[in-house]
Amino acid sequence: MDVTNRTVFIAGATSGIGLELARRFAAAGSSVIVGGRRAGLLDRLAAEGFGTVAIDVTDQDSVDRARDAVLRSHPGLDTIVTMSGVMIPEDLRDPKHFDAAWQTIDTNLLGTIRVIDAFTPHLIGRGTGTVITVSSGIGFLPFPIMPTYAASKAGVHAYTEALRAQLDGTGVEVAELVPPAVATTPEQARLNPRALDLTEFATEVMDLLQADPTPHEILVKGVLMHRWAERDGTYADLVAQRSQALATLPGRQ
Repeated sequence: MDVTNRTVFIAGATSGIGLELARRFAAAGSSVIVGGRRAGLLDRLAAEGFGTVAIDVTDQDSVDRARDAVLRSHPGLDTIVTMSGVMIPEDLRDPKHFDAAWQTIDTNLLGTIRVIDAFTPHLIGRGTGTVITVSSGIGFLPFPIMPTYAASKAGVHAYTEALRAQLDGTGVEVAELVPPAVATTPEQARLNPRALDLTEFATEVMDLLQADPTPHEILVKGVLMHRWAERDGTYADLVAQRSQALATLPGRQ
């Protein structure tokens, strides 16, 4: 895809990977609208020159208001990125984890669906455009301390595959960004030395996005071990390694 002349709405881009990609699209020459819940961060990004809109992807009315605002100010919108997500550890031995599970599914999976549904008629009406969903390497290689996060991202992957099939022939392409662990703050880099540097990750993503045709899955090198673990016969060993983090849950020490 050509990233130099797009009009891009990124839901959930006030920080982290979403914000870095917003800045990369803008630097390439695209117009970018950032959606998020935190008014203070939206104000700062507006001062940087971004379009901004308040959106809570767990609230259908909020999603509809955001869509209406974006399309009023940017009727040529052609690219949607569904970046919103939460990661919450859960102890499945404690039924109280269900609240975290619900919040995770409501944000990561249902939030993705709400945003896509809001903009799909516009993109189909244009006869061209791109939807980019964001799953995770954890959707293919679970991190047992975050079980519902893994399930939600596996769901995003499956939904993306179905969306691509259903939009075939409309002119709307569908791509799935599959990040591994990415250090979006110095603290995250300290806690997970294996996490990818955010700048390097974003550079690799933008390079992959510019391929023609756009890949169905945007897979940086650092996520390949996750994506192909079952194929490569490493799945069981890697899940066992990642299960060691369960010892850090309260009551398991």
